[in-house]
Amino acid sequence: MSIEFAKKLNAFETPIPGVVLYDLSVHGDNRGWFKENWQREKMVALGLPDFRPVQNNVSFNEKAGTTRGIHAEPWDKFISVATGRIFGAWVDLREGPSFGAIFTAELDPSQAIFIPRGVGNAFQTLEDNTAYTYLVNDHWSADAQGQYTFLNLADETAGIQWPIPLGQAELSDKDKAHPRLHDVTPMPPKKILVLGANGQLGKAFRDLYDGDTSVEFVSRAEIDLTAEDSLATVNWKNYSTVINAAAFTAVDNAETPEGRAAAWSVNVTAVARLARIAVEHDLTLVQVSSDYVFDGTEKTHGEDEPPTPLGVYGQTKAAGDAVVSVVPKHYIVRTSWVIGDGSNFVRTMSSLAARGINPSVVDDQFGRLSFTTDIAAGIRHLLESGAAYGTYNLTNDGPEQSWADIAADVYELSGASRESVTGVSTDVYFEGKSASPRPRNSSLALDKIKASGFAPDMSRARLAAYLKDGV
Repeated sequence: MSIEFAKKLNAFETPIPGVVLYDLSVHGDNRGWFKENWQREKMVALGLPDFRPVQNNVSFNEKAGTTRGIHAEPWDKFISVATGRIFGAWVDLREGPSFGAIFTAELDPSQAIFIPRGVGNAFQTLEDNTAYTYLVNDHWSADAQGQYTFLNLADETAGIQWPIPLGQAELSDKDKAHPRLHDVTPMPPKKILVLGANGQLGKAFRDLYDGDTSVEFVSRAEIDLTAEDSLATVNWKNYSTVINAAAFTAVDNAETPEGRAAAWSVNVTAVARLARIAVEHDLTLVQVSSDYVFDGTEKTHGEDEPPTPLGVYGQTKAAGDAVVSVVPKHYIVRTSWVIGDGSNFVRTMSSLAARGINPSVVDDQFGRLSFTTDIAAGIRHLLESGAAYGTYNLTNDGPEQSWADIAADVYELSGASRESVTGVSTDVYFEGKSASPRPRNSSLALDKIKASGFAPDMSRARLAAYLKDGV
């Protein structure tokens, strides 16, 4: 066997999305040769996903012509040759436009190839005593085996030109019996799991992903984040992303002993469990945060401002953010003044306007509304665009307003008089009431989310549409 020594580590794209061929650096002398078969830092720098291998397998093949495959497993592989040479064949068996795409290549110990989940893998040995080795990022299980996708080695559509004709090769009976391409059910992608699917934001995600079978929705009744045994019932290997739309949001109730315990349980302890699961299963975790992590002394809050929460609710959201921030793949999406399908300020004002009631509304707290339609769309954009992980502010756009300004807008858009709304200070409004302290300034800077390519709708236009649709 002849190996070209001292190659530079290089990566080469192939016709199959995500399948990357590598030239490995091999160094030899009179004693033999040495190579770094898998070197995480260098290969990630070349664009290989940090796929976190957990198992190394070796297939030893005594005779040239031994042919195995075509198997697509529900995990990623990093394939190389220890001794000998192979002819490798790969077929995309994933759902999507590249289904059926093919790539073939000869590999010796100076090369390796990365094969993503759902891409069918096969090889034929070209020399006796060939050892074929591969790293995988999941352990074999009976459940995983049930998710395999197979393709016949002799499929006419693929038309793989095997160097040694299959009639002269060593094949297993199982490999001979695999289906042709037209009978193959493509492997679906891993799913997105939306938690808290019956809340205001959860309902917006249901509308946004209506009919999309790659997204799954669960309510607290189905998965209780505060119960360890409930989380243990989920097969997390089936998911790529978890969107946590569940939260304890009763701001004033959080100041009571019972509410404080509930807020910490849902907003911190449960989030810590999710974060641990995300790390263990290499999931992307999306956590929805709040302007209440700030004390409101700054006029506008950027993503890098340190948290300074005033009340228990804000403290629990800040603690949850800190936990999620250590997850390698995370988005913390910070919102304010959320409006969606549920009880909220706009619906209350609309109802008062319809009944001819003249309310007193706080006029010294400033911010922007965040409609759940836009929050959900913004999160989808982050996930689908491959935006850098981290924290993003996400509200609707436009000038900052007080609650009284917004109430006046609701009255005007509802056909009532703006003058029906009277402004009142926070101190006067909450005098004698048991209430959590509020940040006086809740405006969140939107530069980062806009730089990612997402432009939130203007708040006034979204408010008009929300009221027109009927609240």
